[in-house]
Amino acid sequence: MAAISLRQVVKRYGSGATANPVIHGVDAEITDGEFVVIVGPSGCGKSTLLRMVAGLEAISGGQIAIGGRVVNDIEPSERDIAMVFQNYALYPHFKVFDNMAYGLRIRKLPEAEVKARVEKAARTLELSHLLDRKPRQLSGGQRQRVAMGRAIVRQPQVFLFDEPLSNLDAKLRAQTRLEIKKLHAELGVTSLFVTHDQVEAMTLAERMIVMNAGRIEQIGTPEQVYLKPATTFVAGFIGSPPMNLLAGQAAGSRFTVGSTTLALPAPAPRDGALLLGVRPEHAAVLTGPGAEGWPMQVEMLEMLGAERLVYSRIGGSAFTLRIDGMLTPPRPGDMLALKVATDQVHWFDPVNGQRVEPRTG
Repeated sequence: MAAISLRQVVKRYGSGATANPVIHGVDAEITDGEFVVIVGPSGCGKSTLLRMVAGLEAISGGQIAIGGRVVNDIEPSERDIAMVFQNYALYPHFKVFDNMAYGLRIRKLPEAEVKARVEKAARTLELSHLLDRKPRQLSGGQRQRVAMGRAIVRQPQVFLFDEPLSNLDAKLRAQTRLEIKKLHAELGVTSLFVTHDQVEAMTLAERMIVMNAGRIEQIGTPEQVYLKPATTFVAGFIGSPPMNLLAGQAAGSRFTVGSTTLALPAPAPRDGALLLGVRPEHAAVLTGPGAEGWPMQVEMLEMLGAERLVYSRIGGSAFTLRIDGMLTPPRPGDMLALKVATDQVHWFDPVNGQRVEPRTG
C-alpha cells in the first residue's frame, strides 16, 4: 500500500510577523498506484509541495502520510521514495551501470542482485547498449532515462518527478512522455509528477492537481479539468489557446458584452454581472446569406498546419477561434457569425472566479 495523503499541509519561510506563507493548507489524496500530476505556473508552490513529500523541505503545519505512515519527521532516506530531478544529477565520472547501481551499493545489496536489478531496468528503458558509457557520451534524453533507471532499481513505494523533461527539446519531451507512461503502466508504482507544462500534465496524468499561489484550484482527471474548469484560473491555464472569457451582463437568454448583445443558446444561470467562457474550438462559423450568430470581427490569423487560430473581437473583448487549417480562411476585417452549443458555454463569477453552474429544470 503506497497511497499519499496530504492533510492541511502548510509551508512558511521565516517565523512570527515576518513569516512568508507559500503553501496554504493543501489537502489531497493520491491512491495506491495512481499517476498524479501537479501543474501550475512558476512560483505556485508545486515543487515545494513535492519536496515536502520527499522530506527535502520541512513542513510548517499539517500532515503527510505515505503508505499509511505519517512521515512528517522521517528522514528522506527512510521514506521509501525515489526522486527524478530536472538536471539528471548523474555522476560524470561513473559509467551508466555504476550511476544506476550506486544507491543499491550504498545499501550494501549483494552484487548479484545489484547487477540483476540494473540490467532489468536497462532493458525496460532500452539502455542495455549504453551501460558502459559515461554521461558525457549520452544525449539529454538518454541521460534522463538513466536518471529514471536509477530510481527504478530502488523499487520504491513512490516515484517523485520534479520537472524531469524541462531540459529536453520538444521531440525528446514527447518521446520521453511516452516512455514514462509505458513505464508506469508496467510498474504500477504510485507517482507524483510536477510540471509547469499543461501538455505534459494532460498527456501523463490519471488525475491532475492544478495549483495557483500555494493553493489547489482543482483536482480531477484531465477531461474533467478541461471540460469543466472550476475557476477562471483553471480555464485560462489549461488549454492552448486558453478559454475565451467575456465579461458582461446577463439577462435571461441575453448577454451584453460592451455595446453588443449576444443571444444565448440557453438562459444564463443568473442575471447580472458574469463571465462567459468558450473554448476556441467550441465555436463554429455560420455560413450562408443572412446567417445570424454572435458577431465577431477578425483581427489576425495564425496558420498552424492542420488548424488556424483566428484572433478577433466580440463587443470589444478579445476572442480566439480555432478552425480547420484546410478551409478557406477569413481575412482581417471580416465580420463572422458564430454559433456556440449550450453545453459548450461556461459561466464564472467575476468577483471570486468560481464556476457558476447552469440553471436546472
